[in-house]
Amino acid sequence: MKKILLFVLILATVIVAAVLARPPQTAAAEVNPFLVEWTTPFETPPFDLIKEAHFLPAFREAMARQKNEVAALTSSIEPPTFANTVEALEHSGALLKKVAYVFFALTNNHTNPELQKIEAELAPLLSKHSDDISLDPKLFERVKAVYEKKEGFGLSPEQARLLDLTYKHFVRSGAALDEAKKAELRKVNEELAVLNQKFGQNVLAEDNGFTLVLDKKEDLAGLPEGVIAGAAEAAKEQGQEGRWVFSLHKPSCIPFFQYSSRRDLREKLFKAFISRGANGNAADNRAIASKIAALRVIQANLLGYPTHADYVLEVNMAKTPAGVYKLLDQVWTPALEMAEKEARELEALMNKDGVVGKLEPWDWWYYADQLKKAKYDLDDEALRPYFELKAVLRGAFDTAGKLWGLTFTPRTDIPVYHPDVEVFEVKEADGRHVGILYSDYFPRPSKRGGAWSSAIRMQSVQDGRRVTPVVYNVGNFTKPTADQPSLITFEEALTLFHEFGHALQDLLSDVTYESIGGTNVPRDFVELCSQIMENWAADPEVIKTYAKHYRTGEPIPLDLLDKIEKTGQFNQGFTTVEFESACYLDMAWHTLAEAAPQDAVAFEDALLKKIGMIPEIIVRYRTPYFAHIFSGGYSAGYYSYLWSEVLDKDAFQAFKETSLFDPKTAKSFRENILSKGNTREAMDSYKAFRGREPKVEALLKARGLLKS
Repeated sequence: MKKILLFVLILATVIVAAVLARPPQTAAAEVNPFLVEWTTPFETPPFDLIKEAHFLPAFREAMARQKNEVAALTSSIEPPTFANTVEALEHSGALLKKVAYVFFALTNNHTNPELQKIEAELAPLLSKHSDDISLDPKLFERVKAVYEKKEGFGLSPEQARLLDLTYKHFVRSGAALDEAKKAELRKVNEELAVLNQKFGQNVLAEDNGFTLVLDKKEDLAGLPEGVIAGAAEAAKEQGQEGRWVFSLHKPSCIPFFQYSSRRDLREKLFKAFISRGANGNAADNRAIASKIAALRVIQANLLGYPTHADYVLEVNMAKTPAGVYKLLDQVWTPALEMAEKEARELEALMNKDGVVGKLEPWDWWYYADQLKKAKYDLDDEALRPYFELKAVLRGAFDTAGKLWGLTFTPRTDIPVYHPDVEVFEVKEADGRHVGILYSDYFPRPSKRGGAWSSAIRMQSVQDGRRVTPVVYNVGNFTKPTADQPSLITFEEALTLFHEFGHALQDLLSDVTYESIGGTNVPRDFVELCSQIMENWAADPEVIKTYAKHYRTGEPIPLDLLDKIEKTGQFNQGFTTVEFESACYLDMAWHTLAEAAPQDAVAFEDALLKKIGMIPEIIVRYRTPYFAHIFSGGYSAGYYSYLWSEVLDKDAFQAFKETSLFDPKTAKSFRENILSKGNTREAMDSYKAFRGREPKVEALLKARGLLKS
């Protein structure tokens, strides 16, 4: 998942949370790394020098500086122009960005109680700072004056785009409201900032709050040796040597669901997994989710929209809730039919196995794996030795090299925030510096779950100098053990390529203004660049170049490649229904037209009943741990993965029509998609590459949902 950063003036609120605590000692401020120039290679963050105590004074100073910059702008007696108003606003808050990018990297990737406390205290302050700018009447009047006379300024297409988006941002932020409504909006925004941050912290607490501890070998029945070794290593780290520990982090629990023949233990772990955030403890998110949804209704109504979804989608490719539902419904019906058939097939296999009764959600992973073995003679664990993490990463690098001539050189002289992190310098084929990429792929209690990509510095041009990007990819893949390196699943290999695609869009950005560069594009467009990389990751021509046995170095056998290709549509009913039900849930919460309290569980159950969800499948994210939409910036936007899949399947077809690494097609994709950011309408960028609008048929075909 990519966290999209919007305009600098709203940086704080987009990131969802932030950092403030009691003022540290003056001595800490005197040596604050944020308040001096960085002398590290490529001006990367000096993580070895940055301490928790540095953030508060840095944020205070950063907000004060931006406040003064905006005050100087609004008090100017010069007539408003693009340069002295819009461009000046764009360049304000440089220090705030510098501090915020680093802090958010830490709070997501390597947090601690002190950072979490700081994060909670800063949320309302950053919300206020953002609103002070967005709701400033003098500032809005200057922006409006430039917007109304834009034809007379001789603007370039990128400048015109920045002006248009800046003006729309002010209007959508409430700048045109009267003072009473502005005050109400401020209150709502502040409360949302606090609740969003709290929701995310609760999910992390719940992820770390349960473990399944096994002390009998018979409890390990069915589990592969690699999974057992990983559980033993986890137990050792917790001081429980001689036992086996499974957590709610996916690299630990998913293999257990998939391979454990102990149905009772699968049920125990699965129920713990799906009850996160709904345990009646301090980390319960049910009331918080309801409150967030209600406040978003109030926020939307204040801004003139009937629902939060209407507000969000206005600036996305889908444009309206109806546009989202049209796509979801088109895919849901055939997917549900396929899932029902899959369920009956798995239930028959389960009954044949001697288990009487109905197939339950904690049975699906296990019997799907059994069926895959029976149908295709393919064991996912047999694939692991061929997908060594570092080899998969080299495969991603090589793919980018073949497409765009990029190289990735390890750098050991750049400070990192955790020993697991590796750093690479990215260069063009001619040796020119492109940017820096951090990779951070192993789970730990201080890191939130899932996988994502984000930035520590975005690309821009300032004073005629190219500011190069610094980005990072994060995952939660299987950790190495004493006996073997990190061996990941094929699905995890796809995830690595996916997040690498986000990184490429930030790395290859070629714009003047940061706020409209890289991944700062509409939410339902941003996943195109990530999801299209999965197509290369899964192509046999590419797999054979990086999938090699970690011990022997032998390439993956051709028969395994053939089996992988044949299983491409296996279990797609389950995969699609599990995902789409989460899309419907997101839309249900955000098409509410009244700010009435909701029973989160009852609300979810009613929605799932309405769409015909089968009981054998659990929605991918239940409301209490649906961090994407309640703390991660994807509200009314989870559908974007499916929307972008339409784009990526259609776009990849352009390569298939020529060749996987066709230079002309690759050049066009870079120039029209990767480098353009939000400098023009997303559909215009897509049509510039493809020559037409995308067609949904490629997606339906890829998922096996297209009836002949």
